Amino acid sequence: MATEKSLFYPFESDNIVFQNWIQSATDWGSEYFRPFFQIIKWPVEALLREICDALVAIPPTIFLALLFIIVWQVAGRRVAVFSLLAMCFIGIIGVWEATIVTIGLVTTSTIFCVLVGIPLGIVAAKYQRFESAIRPVLDVMQTLPAFVYMVPIVMVVGIGNVPGVIVTVIFALPPIIRLTSLGIRAVPVTIIEAAQAFGSSSTQVLLKVQFPLAIRTIMAGLNQTLMMVLSMVVYASMIAVEGLGQVVLRGIGRLDMGLATIGGIGIVLLAVMLDRMVQALADESRTKRTRVEVRPFDLLLCGRLWIMNHVRSGTT
Repeated sequence: MATEKSLFYPFESDNIVFQNWIQSATDWGSEYFRPFFQIIKWPVEALLREICDALVAIPPTIFLALLFIIVWQVAGRRVAVFSLLAMCFIGIIGVWEATIVTIGLVTTSTIFCVLVGIPLGIVAAKYQRFESAIRPVLDVMQTLPAFVYMVPIVMVVGIGNVPGVIVTVIFALPPIIRLTSLGIRAVPVTIIEAAQAFGSSSTQVLLKVQFPLAIRTIMAGLNQTLMMVLSMVVYASMIAVEGLGQVVLRGIGRLDMGLATIGGIGIVLLAVMLDRMVQALADESRTKRTRVEVRPFDLLLCGRLWIMNHVRSGTT
């Protein structure tokens, strides 16, 4: 009877303590890699603080005006009007401050994804061995649940906005690496050979030939990365990351459907706005449409006049 049990039920015996091995490896990594993550934490914290402080310091009216002008220049009048109405609706339903914090977190995460992902994609496109080595790593990064990233980061860095940005960057990095490599590899060899025949160096070929021809694919990767960054907003709120994700998490914890809904609406509207803007940046036909020319000096002058009037009114 014991033989039949061991034959047909082989997993009822003692199993390999795989989870203990993983826990031991995590403890070892958190001890020896803590200085490395502390070095990474400093620039993330500095950039995040500057962006969030700058966004919070802008009054809503000025923010809406700047948003309308910038989106009009980037994506056209329809997207600008939609973005203006969406942000006004976000302000009306009472999640303006949370949305501004989320914009800061998303902007910081996307900047670091671009700074890390595009160079890695270029290296992967240039060197086949590096691409073969990094491919399984990207596969694992894209298939692991988002919660798995949080445990080691929290053990090493702690909780808060900065660990949330680090987790988000790790989670959202693979698409921009893959599509950057794909776009550069897809450039026809004949074009590269023609550029080299005219005396272009490898750097000139990359920056003036391959990168411009691959920009649409790279922007598609940026779009996917941006959407993955936004998808981490709610998950990252579980490690005390502020913003719209925190609103949704509070609504879930209190079983408050209204609170969770307004947080979700803010995330959806923000995702649509950013998606349309990134798609417009990759659209070559945008250069054929009419734009309103706005010089940076004019914006700076308007900002200076507003600050002077604000200070003058405060002193009086």
